[in-house]
Amino acid sequence: MTELTAVKKQEQAGKTLRRLTTTAVFAALITLMTAYIFHIPVGMNGGYVHLGDSLIYLAAATLPLPYACAAGAIGGGLADLLTSPAWAPATIIIKMLICLPFSSKGKKLVTKRNTVATVISFFISAIGYYIAGGIMYGFTASFFASLSGSLVQSGGSAVVFLVVGAALDRIGFKKNIAREA
Repeated sequence: MTELTAVKKQEQAGKTLRRLTTTAVFAALITLMTAYIFHIPVGMNGGYVHLGDSLIYLAAATLPLPYACAAGAIGGGLADLLTSPAWAPATIIIKMLICLPFSSKGKKLVTKRNTVATVISFFISAIGYYIAGGIMYGFTASFFASLSGSLVQSGGSAVVFLVVGAALDRIGFKKNIAREA
């Protein structure tokens, strides 16, 4: 193995380690924000609204897609295991899916694509939780519970993502802090 190849492998290993570390930090923050910070139980089905999705959006705008999906699934899944375990399987799938519309490419977190992605993620989340709630509690009851909760949760998370993302863009977060993520 040449010295140049060894250096490239070492650089790639370092980049992978930074991405995994960033993913773990986002997963932990998503868990805390979802389960404990601004956690408001709604209805009698164990559901709740939270602003954890705003951190999932930030992860999806910062990290490459597989890492963002992992952060969302792990963070959201752990939060549900801590607060409402029946929802954990659905949450793991839904939180991975809401990362798909976002892009971490580009120099900023808040881009036209990522702004539109918050709306698309609302529909993914609302439909996903409607289906999960329908399977668990019946589709009529699920419609009203999931729609109202999804509007508050996704709408609030979108606003928080846009405000925090804009603030992080002003300080050059992607260029200066998350450059290797």
